[in-house]
Amino acid sequence: MPILSDASARPDRTTPSLAGLPRVVPPHRAPPERELPLAAYLRSIRDNALEGFPRRAFEEPVTRRGLLGRSSFVLSDPEAIRRVLVENQANYARTTGTTRILRPILGDGLLISEGSAWRHQRRTLAPAFTPRAIDGLVPHIDAAVADGMDRIAAEAATGPVDLFTSFYRLALEIAGRAMFSVGMDEHGAELRRFIAEYAERMGRPHLLDIVIPPGWPVPLDWSRARFRRRWIPFLDRIIAARRDAERDRPHAGDLLDLLAAARNPDTGAAFTADELRDQVATMILAGHETTAGTLFWAAYLLALAPEMQERVAAEARSADLTDPTGCQSDGRLPLTRAVIDETLRLYPAAFVVVRRALGPDSVAGHAVKASDIVMVSPWVLHRHRTLWSDPDAFDPGRFLPGAPAPRRFAYLPFGAGPRVCIGAQFALSEAVLSLARLLARFRLVLDEREPVLPQAVVTTQPDRPARFRLIPRDPVSP
Repeated sequence: MPILSDASARPDRTTPSLAGLPRVVPPHRAPPERELPLAAYLRSIRDNALEGFPRRAFEEPVTRRGLLGRSSFVLSDPEAIRRVLVENQANYARTTGTTRILRPILGDGLLISEGSAWRHQRRTLAPAFTPRAIDGLVPHIDAAVADGMDRIAAEAATGPVDLFTSFYRLALEIAGRAMFSVGMDEHGAELRRFIAEYAERMGRPHLLDIVIPPGWPVPLDWSRARFRRRWIPFLDRIIAARRDAERDRPHAGDLLDLLAAARNPDTGAAFTADELRDQVATMILAGHETTAGTLFWAAYLLALAPEMQERVAAEARSADLTDPTGCQSDGRLPLTRAVIDETLRLYPAAFVVVRRALGPDSVAGHAVKASDIVMVSPWVLHRHRTLWSDPDAFDPGRFLPGAPAPRRFAYLPFGAGPRVCIGAQFALSEAVLSLARLLARFRLVLDEREPVLPQAVVTTQPDRPARFRLIPRDPVSP
């Protein structure tokens, strides 16, 4: 089963020193000096949750504020995080608002399920996400990346490129090919329309999603239910089309094969048709948007740091990627991997983990009551003044082989504990390979005068489209 990225576990390969490169601090909004008033805080949850963390959250181990008759805690103390996400994780459940927003599009898949249903799914899915299983999916990833680079090259030939949109399409194509072993030409446009519709109209948190108890409907629930009545048949059509294609021609093994063959090691039970569909939805949706964001922010950071960009390009152009299997973990691309790790530190896709206490607890000396909200925010944690040196600076050297490993529970791009992201290894593989292929082929120049700022609603995304000029590099000599 994939584990959280650990810099200390990588092969110790010789890597050029980054000493002497200019210090680069990407722009971001300064946190408010004081806690926002309640109304402004609730608006920030809907529009940009990063604006809701006050300055002291980046300086103190635990911060607390009142929230609609209960307490809300932000934890940046590693031992407190261990307590909530590992030692006593059974006492902390997903919030009503999170479930209300995500269930219509993800169903009862791994991301949403709790208790025995989650344990069954996690144990059943684990064999499909071992490093060996992910290596078997790399040919699908590499083919999608190669086609994606050709599309980006065609866009770049006509002028500046909106890379976030390009990466969004690339990540969706990777997810589709890895899941179904075929391109998304037939269904990709409709899938993108479904996702965009939900994200824009129904996926943003609203006050009633948060304050109305479970089981009580809120106005958006009717829209979400209507969406799901169209969404489920669409997913069923994709799965059926993939199975029809399998009868017509042989194909390399894909993630759908792995999910269909998966069995619970305790009971021998397979996924039902509904459970399989929910896993498909979860894997495609949870993966592609986060990867698109990570690739965008990596490109943005390297455009701000052209000397670092040239180092990454030189590494990518000299690496043997004829067989990209394991390229992100076997030492072929240590600097590219370090750039992805540092990007995930500065712009974690999952910017916050929110839990509701089911019963009383004591966390870092603070009394937590039932129904209190506990947050672990990688956005805050990864920029915390007591845990990182020069936390706002872009410094991939933090993650190069031989560098001191981050303190445990201070770096959580994929979560931690039993619910650590099962797809972490897949995400790292596609991000490292995509970035290497891009930099080997193009030099990136930001075609913007104004800074691009992070905006967090569901994931950490740019606040507006940003265009890049992609300048072709000379072909690599044979």
